[in-house]
Amino acid sequence: MSIRVLIADDQQLVRTGLRGLLVLDGDIEVVAEAADGVEALRLARLTRPDVALLDIRMPGFDGLTVTERLTSDPETAGVRVVVLTTFDIDAYVFQALRAGASGFLTKTVGRDELCQAVRVVAAGEGLLSPSVTRQVIDEFKRRPAPPRVAPEQLAGLTDREREVLAMVAAGLDNTGIGRALRMSPLTAKTHVSRIISKLGARDRAQLVRLAYETGLVTPGGPVPG
Repeated sequence: MSIRVLIADDQQLVRTGLRGLLVLDGDIEVVAEAADGVEALRLARLTRPDVALLDIRMPGFDGLTVTERLTSDPETAGVRVVVLTTFDIDAYVFQALRAGASGFLTKTVGRDELCQAVRVVAAGEGLLSPSVTRQVIDEFKRRPAPPRVAPEQLAGLTDREREVLAMVAAGLDNTGIGRALRMSPLTAKTHVSRIISKLGARDRAQLVRLAYETGLVTPGGPVPG
């Protein structure tokens, strides 16, 4: 069964290029294209894609607004959002993560990375590599915001799960977590999956956000691993 993708960007050339890269692999299907945020929302509700690739800056509604509306609407909450940016780190990216985006890509991404990113996000994993996660963490440190999520939300986690969550927020992948806690990568992955389920998070990207917004990890605190 193919992965259904919506592309939203105000530049026709970008949309055509992304479509051309994605459809080369038979497991990915582009079901809709939009030139602005309003059309992106309409088409997302109509086609229910698995993944939406959204330009952060679009006329009508920008990518941030579209992300917020998609992830907060029960009818489209299952759509995984990947934000498209011009630069490696964009100020809006962090707002998009808070709004429910599963990650981001630059518009200069290569075909293999693009297709793999779509597959990863469609499978429910956040599109944040350890290096990108650390960039996100650095941005949280530079832009500290008061917690918006009650720490009590973490009450259902075991001590081990809190350790694992802190390590996810520090940018460690399953192999790194396993090495630090002397467990297999598969066991680490199981812990991460349980944490996602307990916290009602969408993916690892949202775990990073929750770890900071509940105060489990603080911008000036120690980084595990």
